[in-house]
Amino acid sequence: MKTADKRITLAITGASGAPYALRLLECMLAQGQEVSLLISSAARVVFATEENLKLPGSAEALQTFLCERYQVPTSQLKVYGKEEWFSPVASGSAAPKRMVVCPCSTGTLSAIATGASDNLIERAADVVIKERGQLILVPREMPLSSIHLEHMLNLSRLGVTIMPAAPGFYHQPQSIADLVDFVVARILDHLGLDQQLMSRWGYDQRNS
Repeated sequence: MKTADKRITLAITGASGAPYALRLLECMLAQGQEVSLLISSAARVVFATEENLKLPGSAEALQTFLCERYQVPTSQLKVYGKEEWFSPVASGSAAPKRMVVCPCSTGTLSAIATGASDNLIERAADVVIKERGQLILVPREMPLSSIHLEHMLNLSRLGVTIMPAAPGFYHQPQSIADLVDFVVARILDHLGLDQQLMSRWGYDQRNS
């Protein structure tokens, strides 16, 4: 089912998985989605480590950098700082009804599960839950402790979708990019967005 609402919140936290976040953002913007982007301090460290990409420090500079990178207007991509409490994502009357945290650290998972709301990412997720919107969390951690699993179960019971960054191999990936696209394609499917990154099971199987 496709959605008419083109607004999505994308939060990026300090778990391993920067390639997933970048590819997801790219695909969302390419489809004309209006993205509210939130990024944690730890995520900036991960980006520098995994992508050799040092992001600008301020929200305004990061917004300019990303808009230029993906060739989109500033009206399509808004970046908010971790304490911008007057941003639309902090309010149930203004926030997008869809939100993805990709990747989602287990610390952020815990905070969302307990309603901490100590920063804008946690508050935005809390808003989506209370407003009965769509929240997708993409954890990337192994092994998972009982604490992590209990938080995931509690969130799942609230209607949150838990989508671990666990790519499949039945599409015969030839590169790391193929593995990244597998996970991103599944996220896009759940958001109701078109995706041509990978074929769905049973529709375009390779000849044996």
